[in-house]
Order: sequence, then structure tokens, then C-alpha cells
Amino acid sequence: MTDTPSDLDLRLVRYFTVVADLLHFGRAAEALHVAQPSLSRQIAGLERVIGVRLLDRTTRGTKLTEAGEVFLPQARALLRSAAQATARTRAAAAPSRIRVGYLPGIIVTPAVRELRRRHLEAEVHTVHLDCREVRDALLDHRIDAAVARLPFPTGQLSVTVLYDEPRTVIIPVDHRLAGKEYVTLDDIADEPLPRLRDSAPVWDAFWRIEPRPDGRSAPDGPFVEAFEDKFEVVAAGDAIAMGAGTAGDSLRPDLTTVPLEGVEPVHVVLATRADDRSRLVADFRKIASAQLIAHAPTA
Repeated sequence: MTDTPSDLDLRLVRYFTVVADLLHFGRAAEALHVAQPSLSRQIAGLERVIGVRLLDRTTRGTKLTEAGEVFLPQARALLRSAAQATARTRAAAAPSRIRVGYLPGIIVTPAVRELRRRHLEAEVHTVHLDCREVRDALLDHRIDAAVARLPFPTGQLSVTVLYDEPRTVIIPVDHRLAGKEYVTLDDIADEPLPRLRDSAPVWDAFWRIEPRPDGRSAPDGPFVEAFEDKFEVVAAGDAIAMGAGTAGDSLRPDLTTVPLEGVEPVHVVLATRADDRSRLVADFRKIASAQLIAHAPTA
């Protein structure tokens, strides 16, 4: 009997996306915690169900076939749809649960504490987020609300500005600008800025403040893999970095911050799914609008 597309196994679809991302069966098997021969058989089974070859192994490694290139975005959409269906079904069965995401340097404790006080029966969890995953985490139902800094993609989200944070420059304590009352873009025009891998162009433009009034671009500093890695680069003297919050914040003993004048502040927002009708989410929105604004940093 010939397999039909209706026989698609989501587990195999996920295996395919991991191999497609890594383009290496050995590393994919390690990431998936399965044996490499077993992974090869599973991918072959998926190809048999679909009826086409999705991956080719060459002397230089693994690559997607033309059919594989077409299937990959569909596979990711299929996995996301399944995750959303599961999450929404669970939410309907357990409406007294909420997960609140937040970014580094943002304090959600007052709002979370107040929500727990008002809803003693509810399960209220907090989730630390990477700045690149806010929208995906919401749409994938990994979280139900996020307190985060713009810019990030906001399609299908409801976004409310809570407060603004002034921009700062993060520098070593022995930097030539350390201790100044404030700095301007002219003061840092020749200072390199670290680059975050896989960040969106709009995010890069905002945090690098490009284009600048004089038309120049910020000099490129080293690439970093995660937002927090920039602190090590700055401490080593290889770059400065842009920050947000109260000037003089103690990030670590070898770093300091100085206010950056003449630039747009950072907007801290509450984001939720636009179609979310959860009572807990609605209450958290009201609480956050009051509690977090009251605890917003001042310049």
C-alpha cells in the first residue's frame, strides 16, 4: 500500500527541519538525541510518504533538493500550526494559567506579584526571552504576554506602550567618556558597535542609530551570538554598546553607562496576541499598565 500525504508524522517533519537547518546528519542527530542511522531511516521514510527526495548527501555535506527548499517553509508552518492548536486546546481546558515573558533588564515582578495576589488559583509563570524571539514566542503560545523593548515585529499582536527608557552608552570604566554628564552621537561617531547575529535589520538600525544625521554609519565591532555577550566585548575594549535605562546602572564592576543625548528613547511595551480573549491576560494588561509604569526608571 502506498503512503499518502495524510500519513505525515509531525515528528518526522520536525526531524527534517532540524537537518535542513544544520545541513549535517551527524549534528542533527546529536541535537535531536537520536542515533544517526535511525535519523537517516526516518528522513527516508518521510521522503517515501511525500514521494520526493528532500535532501541530498554530497562529499561536501548535506543540501536541500529543490523539492526540499519548497517543503521547508511548509514544514515549519505545519509544526507551528500544530503547536498553536495544542496550546489553544490546553488553554481552553486550563484557563487559569499565564506565562509572562520579559527581556533582560526589564522588571515585571510588581505586576506578576499583583496578578498572583488577585488570582490565587492561577498559575503565573515568568519566562526570560531573547530579544529576537518576542513575536514568535507569543504566536507559538510559549508565552501569553511579553514586556519587551521595541522594535520587534508586531504583526498579529496587540501592543501597548508602558513607559520610555532613556538611551545610554555602555563603556568600560576607564573609557575616555566615563564620568561625563552625557554624550552625543558626535562623541561616539568613531566608536565601533558590536553586531548581533541573526538580528532583524530594523532592530540593527534602531540600536546602531542608523542612518545618523551626518549620513555616516557606525563602525562595525565584533559579532556576538547573544545580546548579553556584548558586555564581554565592551569590557575587553573592542567596542562600546547602546543600552537603555538609568545612567550609571551597575551592569558589572568594569562597565558603566553614560546618558546619550539627542536620540529617541526606547519604548517598553506590553505585547499580547491580538486574538487572545483570556481573562488573565486582560487583567495582566490592566495591572501592568499601572504597576510597571509606576516602577519605570527615571533618567
